[in-house]
Amino acid sequence: MPVSRLLKMSKQIYDTIIIGSGPAGLSAAIYAGRGALKTLLIECAMPVSQVVLADAIENYPGLVESTNGFELIERFKSQAKKFAVEFQSGKVVKVSSSAEDKNTWQIDLEDKTYLTNSLIIASGSRHRQLGLPQEEALRGKGVSYCAVCDGAFFRDKDIAVVGGGDAAVSEALYLARFAKKVFLIHRRDRLRAEAVLAQRAKDNEKIEIIWDSVIEEIKGKEKVEAVALKNVKDSSIKDLALSALFVSIGYIPNTDFLASLIKCDKAGYIITDEAMRTSEAGIFAAGDCRANSLRQIVTACADGATAASYAIKYLDEIRGQAYDK
Repeated sequence: MPVSRLLKMSKQIYDTIIIGSGPAGLSAAIYAGRGALKTLLIECAMPVSQVVLADAIENYPGLVESTNGFELIERFKSQAKKFAVEFQSGKVVKVSSSAEDKNTWQIDLEDKTYLTNSLIIASGSRHRQLGLPQEEALRGKGVSYCAVCDGAFFRDKDIAVVGGGDAAVSEALYLARFAKKVFLIHRRDRLRAEAVLAQRAKDNEKIEIIWDSVIEEIKGKEKVEAVALKNVKDSSIKDLALSALFVSIGYIPNTDFLASLIKCDKAGYIITDEAMRTSEAGIFAAGDCRANSLRQIVTACADGATAASYAIKYLDEIRGQAYDK
């Protein structure tokens, strides 16, 4: 190990380290802190937790009045801090087993290294891109992945959202507050979004759904000017003039830093059992980075609570403190 990294290695070993500061990670932190574990939560600035970008949350139990994602996450953080959870910002680049102790995991950030006896991965997911030639070049110039971040820049403009799930329909409904017209482009003939959202979109006079269509090209040099739409049924192509395109076609799990350390499915989502245990003893996973997650705030919280609870049991076992059955 380079001397520079040795100098920045934490001398203490945490009971548990949590990677991710979304609902799953913060719920795990609350339960771990309440369980008297010495806990460190590592939060990454990018990619930010998807819930922070949510403009309105109304399906989380106990919220009579809707709130936004940022406010909800701040409440979670305040609660975690009451239980002495430590916070550290940084990008995790590698997770590996410690050479000194088989029950210790080493977490490498870009400029620091930490050791822990258990690990909870709640690193979430990021937006999937269309993969079109002009997509990256026009990012921030009309191509966006966050309606809350960029919607107000396109007030009284014609814009489009591509996708048909809950996230895409929610984005279209939010953008309809600002835009002159919102085109919701979906490759099929019905939306995947839950019924209440789908009906709201259909009832909104400013939203027009374009069925059975995919985007073949994003047009514009300095900014988005139009997209070329291909009808998947008859292969016809037409141009649609736009000022902005919001992409909401799914997510990719943030698990690249794990390499082949633990078992993941073909899409990169971490495989766990019902106790959130992964293929490596002492490593747990929770939330959107986990295979078969419903990818809702309430289930992410449940995952985090479960992961922390079983991490406590795991630590008791390896330390010979487990209760007899």
